[in-house]
Amino acid sequence: MLVLTRNVGEKIIIDGNIEVTVVAIKGNKVRIGVAAPDHVRVDRQEIHERRAEFAVEAECKTCH
Repeated sequence: MLVLTRNVGEKIIIDGNIEVTVVAIKGNKVRIGVAAPDHVRVDRQEIHERRAEFAVEAECKTCH
């Protein structure tokens, strides 16, 4: 894992076309913005995990 220190307004660039920007810092919370091409799905971890669960469930239903 790469760990970086950034200030508000500073960006991290991933693979040349994904921008992660530090939008705000309040206490122990950081607000970030992510700009990515339309074909790149960007989700919070809990949403990503739910999508994966639904995909497995849908796959199981088509197998029966």
